[in-house]
Amino acid sequence: MAGDVKHDYHLVKPSPWPLLASLSLLMLALGTAGFMKGLWFIPAGALWAFLPGFVCLVFVLIGWWGDVIKESRGGDHSEVVQISLRYGMVLFIASEVMFFVAWFWSFFEMTIFHSFRANAAHMDLANPALEPLLKWSSWPVMQVDGHQVVTFDPFHLPLINTLILLLSGTTVTWAHHALQVGDRKSAITGLTLTVILGMAFTALQVIEYAEAGFSFDGSTYGSAFFMATGFHGAHVVIGTIFLMVCLGRLLAGGMKPEKHLGFEFAAWYWHFVDVVWLFLFAFVYVTPHLVWGAGPPGSGH
Repeated sequence: MAGDVKHDYHLVKPSPWPLLASLSLLMLALGTAGFMKGLWFIPAGALWAFLPGFVCLVFVLIGWWGDVIKESRGGDHSEVVQISLRYGMVLFIASEVMFFVAWFWSFFEMTIFHSFRANAAHMDLANPALEPLLKWSSWPVMQVDGHQVVTFDPFHLPLINTLILLLSGTTVTWAHHALQVGDRKSAITGLTLTVILGMAFTALQVIEYAEAGFSFDGSTYGSAFFMATGFHGAHVVIGTIFLMVCLGRLLAGGMKPEKHLGFEFAAWYWHFVDVVWLFLFAFVYVTPHLVWGAGPPGSGH
């Protein structure tokens, strides 16, 4: 029990969740491989291949984080433990920052050096290893079925999504401040609006992808665009679920003005998602539009 602890640190009891999480991720990875290439009894293209690993992973996450909440309610999260948890969240967000640095690095590499790479390939056409570099000469304008396809106009759906995310950043800050001062009603209102805005962003991004005039495998620009914005979209979905869990806890009477680490971490994560999108909007949408030009939203046929 928490009353028996003679120090400020929380020693975690033996837990099955790390092992079960590893097995769930292994199932999910095998299901993904089966979906893409076929594996054992899984035919290629079978959407159900994701289901077993995904369901098990959700079960593990609910159980694991549920135990963390129980530890908090049991008094195990002392001031020192809370500082450690904050450090852990900061390091997690830092790792996520570096994850997106990799995609921006790839994008800038293609943007700055596409002519050099393509010219190198043209100069040594006898080397088959350099043939993929010829695609770099089409950066970012591509040819699809003889029709020119250009980049998105950033001042349509991308601009709307930018405003949505910026607004959601203000509503989650409002909700956090309201909880800190004990205004639970305003906290619930602000958090509800944030969740709605997060879902609206995802819905508009689905529409944007449906209208895209280029594909993931059609060009280097297409691969860079969909990898960067797609992973950001996945983070928006994760952040929205994070906030929905916090909203559910608030509605159930959980979280206190003096202790609400879950909500605080969700707000940090959401602000991180906002900042990443601003960089995406500036460099992946606006820069190609200003430098290379763009046509109607998404296509330009």
